[in-house]
Amino acid sequence: MNSKLSKQIIRLALVAVAALTTNATIAKEPLKIFILAGQSNMVGHARAHTIATLYASDNPRDQELLDLVIQEDAGISEATLEEQLARGRQLDELTGGISNDKVKALSEGPEKKDLEAKVKKLKDEHEAYKKRVASSCVVSDRVYISSIADGNKKSGKLGIGYGGSNEKIGPEFGFGLSIAENIDGPILLIKTSWGGKSLNYNFRPPTAGNYELNEKEKSSEKVEEIKKNAGLNYRMMNEAIQKVLGDLKSYHPDYDAKAGYEIAGFVWFQGYNDQFSPEFRDNYTGNMITFIKDIRQAYNVPQMPFVIGVLGTGMTKEKVAENQVSLGQRTAAKTMGAKNGVASVESYTDYSLYSNNVFQKGWPEHYHEWDTVGSDRPYHYLGSGAFFVRLGNSFANSMADLMGNQEK
Repeated sequence: MNSKLSKQIIRLALVAVAALTTNATIAKEPLKIFILAGQSNMVGHARAHTIATLYASDNPRDQELLDLVIQEDAGISEATLEEQLARGRQLDELTGGISNDKVKALSEGPEKKDLEAKVKKLKDEHEAYKKRVASSCVVSDRVYISSIADGNKKSGKLGIGYGGSNEKIGPEFGFGLSIAENIDGPILLIKTSWGGKSLNYNFRPPTAGNYELNEKEKSSEKVEEIKKNAGLNYRMMNEAIQKVLGDLKSYHPDYDAKAGYEIAGFVWFQGYNDQFSPEFRDNYTGNMITFIKDIRQAYNVPQMPFVIGVLGTGMTKEKVAENQVSLGQRTAAKTMGAKNGVASVESYTDYSLYSNNVFQKGWPEHYHEWDTVGSDRPYHYLGSGAFFVRLGNSFANSMADLMGNQEK
């Protein structure tokens, strides 16, 4: 064997050994688990194609997020978004918006058939655009998720489709991809979320004491059922988490039983349903602190990093500051403090003002333009994918800071 060939064989052998060593090192990393929980805005009601609204921004952060969540060779750009918005405006001009009144008003004949053909072509192109954006979203090979998002229950590689339907996202998408930029090893998200649930009743933590019925509930024929169901979603959340923890290999293929796992953090995004009762609002701070303490005790992680998403559907700093639940969330985080592993993240600062500008035009009359950048009502942050990607990133940045504090 000549010396040149021998050197090549040795070099290849060294590369193979290095690769095996690297893979072994990765395999031995503990599985990092992050729990995400809350109500409808943790469920997530943003259709994936609305993520492309980020292309309308010249903010460097939004450009970085696009690189994170959209595949490099997708061929989507600001020009693609603008083309679709123009197509949407044309559709609305031709049809009258969601009502389709302008088409309906025409008598049967050549003129109506011609208009219907134009509309069909534009709608087909509109749907093709939406599918193109959705299919261009990243699917992670390192971050896996087990998710309950109302009736949408599924597990697998993190991508789109873990929101309220297979086409939607919540904050989990941006969070998972962003946290993976900050830590090594395999990552598993466990998300449990149900719409229309309060902290004071549905997610009531065990040590908060018995739920006090209001006068209407006291006179109800279902008094015992009301008492029994206090804290039901808190219990359902823990049951779902424990189910995953009992069979981790089924939820993440890189889980190594010898290396084990660690519950690395908890993200909470909720609050809408606690706004409408003085008792619910006034007790939010205490309930939130109790919730955090009970969760930490339940999983034996005394300093578990905990991020609270502050309710920000009021959109502006001033409006959010008037909301007792938002203030309660901030106070809970401040009372426990970052040194104790708790922080709050303002959601209103990530609101898609671009989507809101279209919404304010009157979404029924401007439906197809609106459908390009939003997919739900203001209480769901307009169903804006741009918002939910930003918020997930904000959650991840806050979580990384808390984790970094633990290492100091």
